Amino acid sequence: MGERVVVIGGGTIGSAIGCFTKAHPEFSGEVTVIERDPGYTRASSALSASSIRQQFSSAINIQMSMAGIEFLRSARELLAVGGERPELGLKEQGYLFLTSAHGVETLSENHRVQRAHGADVVLLNPDELRHRFPWLSTTGVAMGSLGLSGEGWFDGYSLLQALRRKARSLGASYLNAEACGFDRDGERIRAVRLADGSSVPCDVVVNAAGPWAREAAAWLGIDLPVRARRRCVFVVSCPTRIEDAPLVIDPSGVWFRPEGSSRFICGTSPDAADDPDDLPLEVDHALFENLVWPTLAARVPAFEALRQTGAWAGYYEFNTFDQNGIVGFHPAVRNLIFANGFSGHGLQQSPAVGRGVAELIVLGGYRTLDLTPLAFERIAAKRPLIERNVV
Repeated sequence: MGERVVVIGGGTIGSAIGCFTKAHPEFSGEVTVIERDPGYTRASSALSASSIRQQFSSAINIQMSMAGIEFLRSARELLAVGGERPELGLKEQGYLFLTSAHGVETLSENHRVQRAHGADVVLLNPDELRHRFPWLSTTGVAMGSLGLSGEGWFDGYSLLQALRRKARSLGASYLNAEACGFDRDGERIRAVRLADGSSVPCDVVVNAAGPWAREAAAWLGIDLPVRARRRCVFVVSCPTRIEDAPLVIDPSGVWFRPEGSSRFICGTSPDAADDPDDLPLEVDHALFENLVWPTLAARVPAFEALRQTGAWAGYYEFNTFDQNGIVGFHPAVRNLIFANGFSGHGLQQSPAVGRGVAELIVLGGYRTLDLTPLAFERIAAKRPLIERNVV
């Protein structure tokens, strides 16, 4: 197949698509990845908490992240270039979701779905939680769900760079430029216009523009429900050693996980009423002082003595429709593929998305994992994909 594929956005999703497409044995065409920020200073891939879990409530999200952990475990070999093998620092220390009595039924139902799809998770009562994690206060906690394997965290920036390096080694071209529009001929896009006045001819276009995907879709008159939503991550240190901590999600939504031997990162999503689009990437320190720290100190008494040592802010490419990815062809623009709106799950789901989109491009349909539940058509039909376990 000699098609010209243009990918708008060279973050983890765009680079995974470039990598898997060029690696496909039946593809003989060209892949051009357009990236306006080659230093990735504002990229969600570089500013993420870089975690992976199977504890979702929908089958497709569980399956995509199971594919993700399989890929991460083999990434040193899969993404090797010459003799260089990437070190992603994968730590499979699990996720621990805590819930009050109000959420026990939902947590139990999620557990049944997860187990049915092969996730290695266990439900724990308060006594079991205290026995396993003696540093944890179970006040107000009725149940916990712990991932025993296949969950944890990794170096997201190293994954991005490894995918980019592998894609380039396979022949993908990275163009440092800003896309600004399309040349369209009826139901097809003929070229991607660039801000310098030039254009890139194409047979297939992939919108992998992350938080800015809505703008790229709007060039075609398409209303894509993806917004840039700021999320803050705080770095703290604790003088007391906290042994074997997973990534913990408090019933309030505040989360924390280890980052080395004595440091942790933590954060929370703001209330929906206080979560506007396109906020500047400035850290909301009041969020830490007023909500995150008090919640952490109540959940882990040793955290009363924690000290903040750093912080950063990045964007979620937030799907306002149902907080799930949008993947697949547009029904009217026949050579446009979406890979957007992952709402914080893009890094862990990038291998499944990269492979799936490559199969769409090369074979015209999914072969390995059917991503049809993420299709754009559900938005027009007002048929949301319900995911109850959004962090």
